[in-house]
Amino acid sequence: MKRIFFSLLSFFTVFNFSQAQNNLKGSPPVIAEKDLTAYLFVYFIGNKVEEEAVNYAVSTDGYHYYALNNNKPILDSKTISSTGGVRDPHILRGEDGKTFYMVLTDMTSSKGWDSNRAMILLKSADLVNWKSSVVNIQKAFSGNENLKRVWAPQTIYDDKAGKYMIYFSMQHGTDPDKIYYAYANEDFTALEGAPKLLFVPNSKGACIDGDIIKKDGVYHLFYKTESETAGIKAATTTDLTSGNWKENDNYLQQTKEKVEGSSIFKVNNSDEYILIYDVYSKGKYQFTKTKDLENFTVIDNDISMDFKPRHGTILSITRSELKRITAKWGMPGQLSKINNNPVLEGYYADPEILYSNKTKRYYIYPTTDGFNDWSGYYFKTFSSDNLVDWKEEGVILDLKKDVPWGDRNAWAPCIVEKKIKGRYKYFYYFTAAQKIGVAVSDHPTGPFKDSGKPLVATRPEGIRDGQEIDPDVFTDPKTGKNYLYWGNMYMAVAELNLDMVSLKEGSTKIIAADKTFREGTYVIYRKGKYYFFWSEDDTRNPNYKVRYGISDSPLGPLEIPQNNIVIQGIPEQGIYATGHNSVLQIPGKDEWYIVYHRFSYPTGIKMGRAGGFHREVCIDKLEFDANGYILETKPTFEGVTLK
Repeated sequence: MKRIFFSLLSFFTVFNFSQAQNNLKGSPPVIAEKDLTAYLFVYFIGNKVEEEAVNYAVSTDGYHYYALNNNKPILDSKTISSTGGVRDPHILRGEDGKTFYMVLTDMTSSKGWDSNRAMILLKSADLVNWKSSVVNIQKAFSGNENLKRVWAPQTIYDDKAGKYMIYFSMQHGTDPDKIYYAYANEDFTALEGAPKLLFVPNSKGACIDGDIIKKDGVYHLFYKTESETAGIKAATTTDLTSGNWKENDNYLQQTKEKVEGSSIFKVNNSDEYILIYDVYSKGKYQFTKTKDLENFTVIDNDISMDFKPRHGTILSITRSELKRITAKWGMPGQLSKINNNPVLEGYYADPEILYSNKTKRYYIYPTTDGFNDWSGYYFKTFSSDNLVDWKEEGVILDLKKDVPWGDRNAWAPCIVEKKIKGRYKYFYYFTAAQKIGVAVSDHPTGPFKDSGKPLVATRPEGIRDGQEIDPDVFTDPKTGKNYLYWGNMYMAVAELNLDMVSLKEGSTKIIAADKTFREGTYVIYRKGKYYFFWSEDDTRNPNYKVRYGISDSPLGPLEIPQNNIVIQGIPEQGIYATGHNSVLQIPGKDEWYIVYHRFSYPTGIKMGRAGGFHREVCIDKLEFDANGYILETKPTFEGVTLK
């Protein structure tokens, strides 16, 4: 974990600083854009009662979609609606990143187009299980005695109000359809107040099927005009409830056929958007692409679907969300292969990996990344039983609450499991405020209790540069002795006392590596040899990489192989800055894996200096040749595959 703040101006001028600054906040986002790697299409399929239901389809590229559940509903319309049917599903990810909201027209066309007075509100924490409520506008709010229909509700978060706005079209008597809005209550089970007008076009004609997206501080409303020449238009505003909309007179559909139900979504990790709409008279959808939300190009030839949707919406989802819904409704055989790197969603770095003999599970202990200038202050852990699917176990140590001697810069932890007097103990070494501390727990997921003081607070004797960071704990299988390694710009080692929370007096030693050594020492033992890993260069540099040396002792000296690169980036594949590793040996086997971080893909390389604190954790196979030398690992997107 590099913390040397020397000038890199000549290096960073090649990067787009403006994009980096636009992406940065003081702390990690609730969902990192780089983790949005798939799409969920929510739709219904027809005008028969059994077809008026919520269906799911998925895509990994935004162009090729495959129906889930054999194109059958994922919800029972009869249990969630008042009419027996639902149409026009709209889905939204909440501001917390993990709650989902869906709204539906409560209607079956078999009862007539002017037969519905209600909408359905749904809320979910996993895209699988939904809680629903029916909101009947006519019954809930007075003054709607002549209400004829309530169509195509949608949801957006109103930043100014700090609430979820539901907007929809309504027609009263012989008046044209108009777009109204109301805010949902906190539980998303009802509306806080009577609907108010959101938008009426200058023509005063009918408008339905509103769809709003926010781009660069401007809200873009796409809607269908009905009383004039029918088609899709757009209007913009910077204040949703101001009534001040600027209309675009152009029709946006790229067909002469009848259309409705437009919906727009952003292409993952791109500056492009795709506008879709239901060409309902032909039983098909049209897809168009844009960057400015004004000029659209048809991309129908690039699109494929193994189903025929009606009026729906598309939501960007993460790999874990894709796995969750396909675990429930089946993985389409035609779907592109799902990569397993990065193994953790979000921004994390400096990964330490542990196999626990107590729980028979694997654990990753990373630096929580995504904070400006590595300013994170807490540690999390993640567990897995297969090295592919990882569960967040929560915060295990919060420097501001738990570590009085160091409340900042939570970096690069390591851990060891010890069985002491028949009970497992976990000793967790970590960096805080550029010092090394230790915390103890009875369980790999904590809670951990700090020892009360730093274990290493000053540079070793004779060392004039560098930082006291990046601890690594190692138990020598030959002697049973425990060692702590640490250092940036130098490699230090000291023997741990039996209590594991103090160093043996006078045992600190500096191990000479070579000029490539910067930080991140990690030691393993294999077939009589000790392997020392370290990271070269600055973590902000795309050339950050891992090298190694070999020794006959945990205290050195080191033999540096002629070709000692363990892993490095592959720029032509967009993989950069692969460094600061730990190593896992599968228990009882000569099978090894390297766990490391890299710039977040594909966004990190575009962030300039900030790429060095927007990193992600990956796992790949680590292999040795017949003479015991490490073969260079090629970093992959595929990662570990389940056996």
